[in-house]
Amino acid sequence: MVVFAGQGDFRRSLALLWRTPGEAVPRSGPGPRPGLTVDAIVDAGIAIADASGIAAVSMREVGKRVGRTGMALYTYVPSKDELVDVMYDRALAEMPTGYDLTDGWRAALSAWTHDYWAFCLRHPWTLQVSQARPVLGPNENAMLETVLRILFATGLSAQVLRRVVGTLINHVRGAAQTVVDSRQAAAATGVSDEDWWAARSAAFEEVVPDFAERFPTVVRLAEEAATAPPEPELPYLEREATETFDAGLAVLLDGIEAIVRRSAQDVPDARGARAAEGAQGPPSGSRRYSGP
Repeated sequence: MVVFAGQGDFRRSLALLWRTPGEAVPRSGPGPRPGLTVDAIVDAGIAIADASGIAAVSMREVGKRVGRTGMALYTYVPSKDELVDVMYDRALAEMPTGYDLTDGWRAALSAWTHDYWAFCLRHPWTLQVSQARPVLGPNENAMLETVLRILFATGLSAQVLRRVVGTLINHVRGAAQTVVDSRQAAAATGVSDEDWWAARSAAFEEVVPDFAERFPTVVRLAEEAATAPPEPELPYLEREATETFDAGLAVLLDGIEAIVRRSAQDVPDARGARAAEGAQGPPSGSRRYSGP
């Protein structure tokens, strides 16, 4: 299930997102019943989504959790669409907004990425909120502000950093989604990752006895990269996804460092080229300065 932001009344959604927590939402008509707030409704929605997924969130279920009817919530929140927008942004308030750059941008960026990874695993339903259209809330922007503050310390251009941010976020969300899927698969089927693979491995060898001859490189990878830690703390697929996340992050950070070094080398080269060009005069056929 994919949820797209801004499906409801976008003006009302923005008003809910950018209000001060605890502040009354501007509205017309009779006043809301005392004892209930938008914050309480949003927190109830987050609790339901954390426990049962975003599909379980409805005005009726949220109403039950706060001791009201579903209809009573419409005084505070127009519909589930606006509620999910605010839930997503409110959850992001958990993300830290300050990272020490004393040890350099790489250490800070690694810390931020691991914090985002932990956030996604705490709130797996947030992975169902599509990144195609941002919620445009204050905490979503605060998260972006934080990671950009770290990345601008690299000295890279905004054009490069824009793509780097997207790559980092996609990496975290993709790896986290695999962990979430693994947990949900085990819960839904009652079969662990280890048991699932064990049952299919035996049958696979019978059905495709020539697999090694047909796909030798795949087999080589499986054999050379195979590890069998005793009694792993995490289920097989979850452990694999976690290790993939860490390995992928290291590659991304190495790549950013390589771009930073190349950019630093290109700057003096570009200055030297411009100086040489100035000494030789403008290229043949170029437009010359002709005075005012």
